[in-house]
Amino acid sequence: MKLKSIFKKTPVIKPEVKETASQIKPEVPEGLLKRCNKCGKGIFTEDYKKNLYICPKCGGYLRMPAQKRIEFLTEADSFEEWDTGLSTENPLHMIGYPDKIKALQDKTKLDEAVVTGKARIGENEVALMVMDGRFLMASMGEVVGEKIARGVERATKEKLPVIIFTCSGGARMQEGMTSLMQMAKTSAALKRHSDAGLLYITVLTDPTTGGVTASFAMLGDIILAEPKALIGFAGPRVIEQTIHKKLPKGFQRSEFLLKHGFIDKIVERKDMKTVLEQILTMHRLTTKHSGIVKNTGVVSEIKTDLNTVNPSSKREDVQAVSNKNAGKSRKQKLSLAQKKRAGEKTAWERVLTSREKDRPVGEDYIYGLFEEFIEFHGDRNFGDDAAICGGIAYFQGKPVTVIAQMKGKSTAENIERNFGMPEPEGYRKALRLMKQAEKFHRPIICFVDTPGAFCGMEAEERGQGEAIARNLYEMSALKTPILSVLIGEGGSGGALAMAVADEVWILENAVYSILSPEGYAAILWKDGSQAARAAKAMKLTSYDLYKAGFVEKIIPEPEGYTLDSIINVFDNLEENISIFLKNSKSMTEEERVEQRYQRFRSM
Repeated sequence: MKLKSIFKKTPVIKPEVKETASQIKPEVPEGLLKRCNKCGKGIFTEDYKKNLYICPKCGGYLRMPAQKRIEFLTEADSFEEWDTGLSTENPLHMIGYPDKIKALQDKTKLDEAVVTGKARIGENEVALMVMDGRFLMASMGEVVGEKIARGVERATKEKLPVIIFTCSGGARMQEGMTSLMQMAKTSAALKRHSDAGLLYITVLTDPTTGGVTASFAMLGDIILAEPKALIGFAGPRVIEQTIHKKLPKGFQRSEFLLKHGFIDKIVERKDMKTVLEQILTMHRLTTKHSGIVKNTGVVSEIKTDLNTVNPSSKREDVQAVSNKNAGKSRKQKLSLAQKKRAGEKTAWERVLTSREKDRPVGEDYIYGLFEEFIEFHGDRNFGDDAAICGGIAYFQGKPVTVIAQMKGKSTAENIERNFGMPEPEGYRKALRLMKQAEKFHRPIICFVDTPGAFCGMEAEERGQGEAIARNLYEMSALKTPILSVLIGEGGSGGALAMAVADEVWILENAVYSILSPEGYAAILWKDGSQAARAAKAMKLTSYDLYKAGFVEKIIPEPEGYTLDSIINVFDNLEENISIFLKNSKSMTEEERVEQRYQRFRSM
């Protein structure tokens, strides 16, 4: 080896050349690749689109845009879209919400989170509604509820079967109580469709949760689901945080629901059109409306003047005039006395008051207002839920059915009653008693006081969402009078399941809301400590609810409301219940059901 070769210079790449070399990357056209949110692997966009939006590597079902699903399911050029251009309101005046809606409309080319219309599947004409998870997780706000209700109503008029593909994160937090009321509205519309003898099929896709599960999603005559779809009332993370346990693999998935009897069949996406066509054809050929029939008849005329103004109570500051006329604004005006009382406490202070441990509970109202109460137990399906108490009693010498959500008066009693959080068998027991009341022509009086339906694994296994949905559905058309009184907390669908009534009254310091203020703040602002701010934004006080038309009457409370000071409240309730029952007698069953339907239809 020559000595000079040791000192031979090594070529050096200039820094700028080396830097340029390190920046060289393969050029991938934008949109060519997508990462599967199931397996995390990169997939060619065209491959998964051609594969019906299913990952070709792991078989995971990805979100299928509504229009693509409609194209796949229906005959070419047969889809006629309904109810386009409905505008989304901002009932809670949330900053940035209208801008978010506009941005999503521009991005997805959708008006809202559901597309509705009429189409053909094979030779079968259907009303088809498809939710799209790209639009605010297909959460149900006013426009979503309105489009579905209108679609179902038109299907009823035209004697069409209804198919709804669900995909949703549940109720839309940004719209508060307006969103919650869409659960009752859509369920009531489907009840009418069912009473007309028409078929309703739901297809549950990933995910279907919350208020959508607890309303129209679980009301199908036939319920289908895509494989491994997440389906439940409460989300898995919420349940885990509640029970402090890791959920088993497959919990709340389609296969889990099939095992527990809540869905009819799991259908792969590629087979969905074939299966739907088979079901539709089978029903079409076994009904008197064989073939594609267009209804030329007209549904019964909606009554617009039912003369349902409430009489005044003996206290001027709780006078509530209930506007039930269809098409008119339901917003109420507060009297000067009410406005003064409304400002005495903040919304958060009223929330805390509604939760006070010495506040009267459901059984106090049962034994204080009624005579010879006999409690009935059990849902005739699974068990008896102590969080709901119901039976028959006398009110001023006349038989009534009384049902109350029950909190305890001690730690032991609260544990026994699950802190007033009903499980599915509680709602099924309540509905059984309501159907019994209808059969024997007894009025129904409900007392609502719950932080919400029980959030737990066992409740989901036994169908919490279906149980709540069924109550909304059936209560909307019960022929007997129904009165619901909110006496404490009115938490979400768990409270609404006992408040689809002719009239809903509320005690002055009770609350009624889409969610607890703590949960609301955690979801919208990622900070549960902002509960007081949330309570104000949610408009959940008796005065907010009355002004918005969600309740018909405010029952005043004394300061420091306990059993020692309950007598005046009892006197007020007794007088007003007596008037309610007397007025109910003057209505026919048809008028009563129509009035109740219009009450929620206008929300």
